[in-house]
Amino acid sequence: MYPGIYTLIGQELSMFTRKLEAQLLYQNIPYQWQYKTFESAAAIDARAGTRFVPLLQTPDGWLLNDTISIGPMLHERFSGYPVIPKGPNQRSACFVLEDLFNHWLPRHALHSRWCYAENVTAAGKNFGMNLLLGRSIDSPTTDAEEQQIADVGEMMYNSFGASACVVQGAGDDQSEAIKKDFGVFVDLLVDHFDKHDFLLGNRACLADFALVGPFKAHFLLDPEPKAWLGDNLALFEGYVARVWQAAKADAHWLAEDELPDTIHPIFNYAQRTYQQFAASSIGAAQRGDKFFDLDVGYGPFTARSMKRLEKARLHVREELLSCAAQESSIHRTGILDYYLVG
Repeated sequence: MYPGIYTLIGQELSMFTRKLEAQLLYQNIPYQWQYKTFESAAAIDARAGTRFVPLLQTPDGWLLNDTISIGPMLHERFSGYPVIPKGPNQRSACFVLEDLFNHWLPRHALHSRWCYAENVTAAGKNFGMNLLLGRSIDSPTTDAEEQQIADVGEMMYNSFGASACVVQGAGDDQSEAIKKDFGVFVDLLVDHFDKHDFLLGNRACLADFALVGPFKAHFLLDPEPKAWLGDNLALFEGYVARVWQAAKADAHWLAEDELPDTIHPIFNYAQRTYQQFAASSIGAAQRGDKFFDLDVGYGPFTARSMKRLEKARLHVREELLSCAAQESSIHRTGILDYYLVG
């Protein structure tokens, strides 16, 4: 491994960019930002072979994409700051929860960002800071710069936002359903973080970074979802702040590979919502269907099938099998069945 500074390429309003930034901070990995701007996008895409962010440029010359693979790589490279537990219960929970947050929360993030006019305007100005000005969203601006970035939100809504919501089955017509589901999810997290600093105890894991990503990039930044948090706002600001710093030497996951009791309701939620969504999407993709219909308890919606979800499922399956998860107590919860089938 070459010593040096890593370069995080992406945008501050990207949940996956923020997910990776959280890991870099928590593992005390030296890094610098490179905002992917309108001007630099073509050259970056050509080199990376993908238009997606984030990208991570390593000191040894690699240019990596996909946080699912980057996360374990950094865990191994910076083993003095481990972020993946060894025991089968906690290791399994880490990857299962990461998958939930990676692929279910985009519905809430995209809907809350692009389905409310005032939020489109606010998000557009922040995107403009990165995309047009090449600066952090926290940088001061002149009146001329404010005018320059004023219409970015409408442009992004028309070119990306509206269609992205359709892909996730999270358009304007799903407002009530999305808010209800988000409220259920938030209540489960509140019950958990009232008792624990992180998902698996007093140390963050990969799943914490996957959860912090959408909170940092969307739910605590965009005015619409931030309002949905109500009296729980301070709790989530505190959680993000804890992840957003280097791990403490005395930070540990629960002893004896135990899982917090408060994590089990989140498992139940994942089985009822995300795992039903993913299984339906995978089945539709395998049949060659572009769309599928589903109801996870808040009314029917239509979403586009995604082949990526099967790749994600197989990634988690490999991790589960590698630690003999099927022989551990977490298997009895049923949360692993979706991954171990087939």
